[in-house]
Amino acid sequence: MQAWEVKHMSTVPLRSAIPDEDRYNRESIFGTPDEWRAAFDRVISRFAEADQFKGHLGDSPSTLVRWLSYSEDVALAVGQVFVYALMEQAVDKTDQAANAMADMAYGMMGRWQAAFSFSNPELLAVGQAKLNEWLQSEPRLQVYQQMIDDLFRQQAHVRSAEVEELLGFVSDPFNAFSNSPDSLINADLKFKPARSSTGEELPLTHGTEGSLLYSTDREVRRTAWENYADGFISVKNALAAGLAGAMKRDVFYMRARRFDNVLESQLFQYNLPTNVFYNLIETYKQHIPTWHRYWRARKKALGVDQLHPYDIWAPLTQHSPQIDFKQAVAMIGEGLAPLGEDYVSTLRRGCLEQRWVDFQPNAGKTEGAFSFGWQGTHPFINMSFNGDLRAMSTLAHELGHSMHSYYTWQNQPFAYADYSLFVAETASNFNQAMVRAHLLATNPDREFQLALIDETMNNIHRYFFIMPTLSRFELEVHERVERGEGLTAEDLSELMADLFAEGYGDEMAVDRERVGITWAQFGHLYVPYYTFQYATGISAAHALAARILKGESGATDKYLQFLSTGNALYPLDALKVAGVDMTTPQAVEETFGVLEQVIERLESLF
Repeated sequence: MQAWEVKHMSTVPLRSAIPDEDRYNRESIFGTPDEWRAAFDRVISRFAEADQFKGHLGDSPSTLVRWLSYSEDVALAVGQVFVYALMEQAVDKTDQAANAMADMAYGMMGRWQAAFSFSNPELLAVGQAKLNEWLQSEPRLQVYQQMIDDLFRQQAHVRSAEVEELLGFVSDPFNAFSNSPDSLINADLKFKPARSSTGEELPLTHGTEGSLLYSTDREVRRTAWENYADGFISVKNALAAGLAGAMKRDVFYMRARRFDNVLESQLFQYNLPTNVFYNLIETYKQHIPTWHRYWRARKKALGVDQLHPYDIWAPLTQHSPQIDFKQAVAMIGEGLAPLGEDYVSTLRRGCLEQRWVDFQPNAGKTEGAFSFGWQGTHPFINMSFNGDLRAMSTLAHELGHSMHSYYTWQNQPFAYADYSLFVAETASNFNQAMVRAHLLATNPDREFQLALIDETMNNIHRYFFIMPTLSRFELEVHERVERGEGLTAEDLSELMADLFAEGYGDEMAVDRERVGITWAQFGHLYVPYYTFQYATGISAAHALAARILKGESGATDKYLQFLSTGNALYPLDALKVAGVDMTTPQAVEETFGVLEQVIERLESLF
C-alpha cells in the first residue's frame, strides 16, 4: 500500500477542521445562517403577492410583463435560499442545523410551486394565438417565445389550476421518498472498516470508499467492496421500500399528467423521443462482448487467476502520479486550452479565487461529487479530492457542469437559465475527454499511460457500463410498478445481479448478493430516467471532443454556443448546434470505438 494512501485514508477529519479556503464560498450567498433565515422568511412572505395576479394574466400584455418580472425575481431569491441550505447539508450530513435548513428549503420549494401553479393553466386559457400577438406587440415579451411554444406543446398534460396546485403541494411530502433513504445512507449508515493485507484497519465511509477500491492492496479492495455492500445489505428492506415509494411516485405523476408510461412522461418534458433511450440500450446490448474483452485484458494486466468486481478499480501501476488541487486545476486548464482564454481563465478563477469547489474530504460529507447552483450564485462543486488522476478527472467533470451553468447564466434570461439532464452530462464528460486526450499526447511514459488508462476506464466503466445497466434495471422496475406488481429487496437484487452477470460474462466471478445490492448504492435512481443520460451524455461528449481535437472548422465556437443555450433550445436541437445528432446511435457507436481503442492500448502494454 502506498504511503499517500495511508495518509489520506487513515483519518477522516471533522467538518470543523476544514479551513475556510478549502470550503465552498457560502459567504458569497449569505454571511451567516441568521442571514439565510431572514432571507427564507422574506421569500416565504413574497409568495402571497402572487394572489394579486390570479385570474388576471390574460388582462393585458403589461400585466403579463409584471407577472413574469415578479415571478422571476422571486425565483432568483428562492434559488439562493435553496442552494445555501442544500450545500450546507451536503458538506456535512451530521449537522442537524443544516439538515433542518434543507428540510425547510424543500418545504419552501413545494409552497413556491403551489403558490405559482395557477400560471400555466391561465396562460393556456388565454390561448396561443392571443399570446403570440402579445409577444409581437410588446417587446419585453418577445424573449418568452420559446417558453410559450413549449407550454402549448405540453398543453395536453397540464391540468386545471386546482389540480396543478395540489401537485405542487404533494411535491414536498413526495421528497421523503428520496430524502429518507439519503439521510439513512449518508448520516446513519456505518460500515465495518476495510483491512489491509497486514491487518491494518482503514476507515470505510462514502468519502473513502473510492480511494480504498483503488488501493494496490487486493485485501483492502476486497474488504472495502464487501463491507460497503454489506452495509447496504443490512438495511436493504428499508431502502427497497424507499425506492418502491419513489417508483410509485413516478407512476402517480405519470398518470396525473396523462402519459402512458414513466419513460414517456420523463422524456416528453425535454421533447425527447423514446427512441433516444432505446437506441442506447440496444446499442449497449450489441456491444456487451466489448466489455467481456476488457475484463479479459484487465485480468491479464493484473496477473490474477480470477477477476472479481473489486478488481475493476485496481490500479494497473504502482507509480500513479500524486496531484494536489492546484496542480489538478492547472492540468485541466491545459487540456481545455482549445476552448479559448475566456473559458480557461474563468475556470481557474472559479477554482482558485472564488472558491467554487468544496474539495476536502470530511466526516459526514455526501458521497460522490456534484455541481450545484442557481442563477445569482456561483456554480458550486461538492467533492472529496484525494490527490490522484481519478480525483483530477472528477474535478474536470464537475467543472464541465459548472462552466455549462456559468455560460448559460451569462447568456440567458432566467426563463432559460437552466438546462436539461440530457445535455448536462455532455459538458461534464466533454471536459474529461479533452483533458484525457491532452495528457495522453503529452505524457508518453508507460507508467503514466497506465495510470491514465486507470482513470479513463474508471470513467467509461461508470458511465458506459454501470449506467446503461442501471437504466435497464430502472426500465424493468418502472414497468413492474406500472403493472401494479410489488417490489421487494430480493426482487430488486435478483434483477440487478442478472443484469451485471450478463455484462461480466464468464470473465468475472459474481457474488450475486453483493453485486445485486448495487441498486441501493445509486441515489440517481430516485430521479426517474436519469441514469441513461449519463451514457448518452458521454457519447455526445466524445463525438464533440473528437471534432475539436481534429481541428474541425467552427467546432469550438459551436460547442461554446451549445454551452450558452440553456433551455432556449430543446436538448436535441442544442446538441445539433454543437454538431451531434442523438436521434441516431452514431455517437454511442463512436464511444464504443473509444472504448475499443483504450482496450487495444491496454493489450499492447502487457
